[in-house]
Amino acid sequence: MAGNDKEGIDRVKEALNKTFKIKDLGDLRYFLGFEVARSKKGIMMNQRKYALELLTDTSLLACKPAVSPMNNLVKLSSTGSVYFTDVHAYRSLVGRLMYLTNIRPDITFSVQQLSQFLDKPTIAHYNVAIRILKYIKGALSLDLFFSSSSSAHLKALCDSDWGTCSDSRQLVSGFIAYLGNSLISWKSKKQRTISKSSYEAEYRAMITTVTCEI
Repeated sequence: MAGNDKEGIDRVKEALNKTFKIKDLGDLRYFLGFEVARSKKGIMMNQRKYALELLTDTSLLACKPAVSPMNNLVKLSSTGSVYFTDVHAYRSLVGRLMYLTNIRPDITFSVQQLSQFLDKPTIAHYNVAIRILKYIKGALSLDLFFSSSSSAHLKALCDSDWGTCSDSRQLVSGFIAYLGNSLISWKSKKQRTISKSSYEAEYRAMITTVTCEI
C-alpha cells in the first residue's frame, strides 16, 4: 500500500483486518526478489540477492567478471552453431534473466536477443547467456534510485538498429524514460516490420517512444 494520506491507509488496513487477519510488516524492504531501501534522499531498489542466487545456482559465483553483457560484434542467428541439447535449462535461465531486467536496464537488450531463440537455442546463444551472468557478477551493486527531490520533467531517449537480425532483417528499437533524474521505464524490442532505410528505422523507434510510452 502506498499513498500520502496516512489516516486513509490506516482505515483501509483496519477494514481489511476486519475481513481477514492481516499483519503489518512496516515499510517495504524485500518483496519477490526486490530489495528496497528508503532515506530522506529517496528510494533505492535492487535485485542483488536474487542475482546472487542465480549465480550460485549456475555455479558462477566465483567466475571471472565480464566487462559488458554482450560482445557488440556478435550477431545471433538461429543457425550457424550446434544446437544446445538442454532446451529446458536454457529457457529457465533466460526466464530468470528476464526477471532481472525489472531493475537492470543494462542487460535488457542482451536478454531480448536471447529470448528470440527459446524454441531451438544453440551453443552460441547459451554462451551469451553465460557472459551475461559473468557481467552481472561484476556489477552486483547496480541499482535504481528514485530521488525525493526529482523534478516532474518527463524525458526519454530512443534508438534503433537497421536490419541487423540476420534471420528476418527486422530492426530492434529501444528506449529509456526518465521522470526528472529517475529512470522509470525502458524497453528493447524487435519490431514486426522491416524498414527500408536507417531513417525509417529511427522514425519507428521515435514513434514507439513518443506515442506509446510518453
